[in-house]
Amino acid sequence: MIDIHHHLIYGVDDGALDLETSVAMAQEAASEGVTRIVCTPHANADYHFEDALIQERFAELRERLSGVMELSLGCELHLFPENIASALATPRRYSIDGRGYLLVEFPDTFPAEFNAELAKLQSAGYTLILAHPERYHAVRDNPELIAEWMRAGCLMQITAASLYGRFGNTAEALANELLDRNWIHFIATDAHRINWRPPHLKKAYEYIRERAGEETARRLCVTNPQAAVDGAPWPEQPTPRGLWENEPLDFSRARAQACAAQRTGLRGVWSRLFKSGN
Repeated sequence: MIDIHHHLIYGVDDGALDLETSVAMAQEAASEGVTRIVCTPHANADYHFEDALIQERFAELRERLSGVMELSLGCELHLFPENIASALATPRRYSIDGRGYLLVEFPDTFPAEFNAELAKLQSAGYTLILAHPERYHAVRDNPELIAEWMRAGCLMQITAASLYGRFGNTAEALANELLDRNWIHFIATDAHRINWRPPHLKKAYEYIRERAGEETARRLCVTNPQAAVDGAPWPEQPTPRGLWENEPLDFSRARAQACAAQRTGLRGVWSRLFKSGN
């Protein structure tokens, strides 16, 4: 598996605090079958994207983790005006290994011109991967936004733990609705520490395999992430149900209860695989 959203580089954001934490996170991911991590340090108002420091620590981690984990370098780019201007001025700077696939994070509110800014980034050569849309309150209030972005060619990355309730019932119900409709393109951990947003991807893989089949699990955790790392043309995907028919997304209370019931039914499978509930 390939984890395309992971705060592995220590001391540059709210992810790993030190080198040993970074190494432990990578080892934990490797133990679950992850073979490559895309390091995605924040670039936002709280954490400036410091190229020199990030490159230095990325190189240090690559050397330290040789034989344990392959690494790629990207960014989680918060879409405020200064970052958008920087990304446009230096095309592909923030994308995964400079090959065009760019992980972006949204502001708390979406101004009217937001979609136009996304289109500018696409015109500059970026393929946009929208990080964890199921966790934004603005998206929950207006889920049609996801359909609009997908119709415009944006890709969706869902947090692994959202699928089984670690970010609340609403995020769980929305993530599962997106999974059932083939509206997800990547599953990633958004790992920050060993015990806080841990680097657990295998549990999500098994969850998807049980719910949607092996092919879907491989597509979201292996095939699509490999295309992003390679900067390759986007692979053919299954038809996203209801996207062009304007079928409303259903992540109501009943949907959340149904997700919880299925999660209970899968506990026997998970308990054989994991000692931790993370």
